[in-house]
Amino acid sequence: MTLSVFIATLIAGFVYSVLPGPAVLLVFSLAAQHGRSMGARFLLGHMAGDVIWSALAFASILGVSQMGPMLFEILGAGCGIYLVYLGIKAMRAKNIGEAPVLRGHRPYRAGFLFGLTNPKAYPVAVAVFTALLARYALELNWSSLPMIALATWLGIVLGYVVTLFWAGLPLVRKFFLTHGVVVTRIIGVTFVLFGAKSIVDAGRSFHAR
Repeated sequence: MTLSVFIATLIAGFVYSVLPGPAVLLVFSLAAQHGRSMGARFLLGHMAGDVIWSALAFASILGVSQMGPMLFEILGAGCGIYLVYLGIKAMRAKNIGEAPVLRGHRPYRAGFLFGLTNPKAYPVAVAVFTALLARYALELNWSSLPMIALATWLGIVLGYVVTLFWAGLPLVRKFFLTHGVVVTRIIGVTFVLFGAKSIVDAGRSFHAR
């Protein structure tokens, strides 16, 4: 496994963990209401889901990459379209909904269950890892799985640290509680841009062949 693949995987894990979505919204909401400690405990429980979905995403990408570049391109374009769809929905949001108020009761368990049952986790993980690892498709193999797992985990942990740092800032907490709908719509723009990148990368790969 080359250093470039390791770094790209670390970045993918980081992007996946900080990419605005239901979990990140919930962390910001919890931090705004109860402080960083509540968000941290939730994320520790949520890590199990992130690691599992990331592993499944890599397994999917590896299997497809070994079956041929065209299937890999189709996967990238499909996931990109899905991200654009999610982004458009978020951009049209009228409210952010109410996050569960845990009040200190079993935040680890809540994070664990939320991470495992989030229906958007797998397709988003596949889209993120596909977008950032597509250029290294021919270098991916099962023997690199341990290092891939390490790089992904390090990226996720780094993403959690950054998320908690921003979520706990007084100005961010106040802004999130006051302008939650605006934040949700900005999240939508992020999804659209990332989805568009995945689609463009798939198109460039197809055109190159």
